[in-house]
Amino acid sequence: MGIDDNGEADSIGAQRMNAPARAGFDRTEVWIFDLDNTLYPAECNLFAQVDQRMGEFIARYLGVPFQQARHLQKTYYRQFGTTLSGLMRIHNMDPKNFLDYVHDIDLSVLPEMPDLATEIEKLPGRRLIFTNGSRRHAENVAGKLGVLHLFEDICDIAACEFVPKPDAAAFDRMIRLHGVDASEAAMFEDMPHNLEVPHALGMSTVLVHSNYMDHPVQADIKRWTSPPDHVHHMTEDLTAFLRSIQRPRE
Repeated sequence: MGIDDNGEADSIGAQRMNAPARAGFDRTEVWIFDLDNTLYPAECNLFAQVDQRMGEFIARYLGVPFQQARHLQKTYYRQFGTTLSGLMRIHNMDPKNFLDYVHDIDLSVLPEMPDLATEIEKLPGRRLIFTNGSRRHAENVAGKLGVLHLFEDICDIAACEFVPKPDAAAFDRMIRLHGVDASEAAMFEDMPHNLEVPHALGMSTVLVHSNYMDHPVQADIKRWTSPPDHVHHMTEDLTAFLRSIQRPRE
């Protein structure tokens, strides 16, 4: 399945997947994964629940109609990196109640993913989840997928002092907290602009893309004739991609 209907995206993916299977990962010792729409397939539509609950929370918190709340939600998301960051900056909102509310969702739509767990477990070195969401949300989601036990730790938005990706300061905090050598790390993300800083720091970068649309950059992907330089690899199937890059354990 390509990321558009005319075959261009399939050729883009082929450019990356036809490269030597181990290119960019021979030195990787720290595997860093975003959570939402990266570790699980966007097609299960889990994040739509979070999206809806964000609008509900904003409408109640600011006392505005839901449609106005949705407009603010998307505006803050695009301007500040996350809706939460905008609410904190513009409205001086305490993040705890927001995070508790928006992540109170039905996880039954998430499949267990034993094949993904198998491939993650084979990755040599350390494994981290790095999310703009909360630790509890990451624990709940990764637990339902059956992969939580495979990760050394979770670096969430609170650990980053509520500075979100793609801000360079968020990556600086993550690297400092977890002792990551960027030159020996790989970053997996569903949002290409969240890979710009990892690329600049020297990480290998992987875009896990889908047809999910929540940001203008996701529409831009459909118009790519080739990936930007900060996207080293692209895949629509994380499990298959991890299987393709496995190297023998030493």
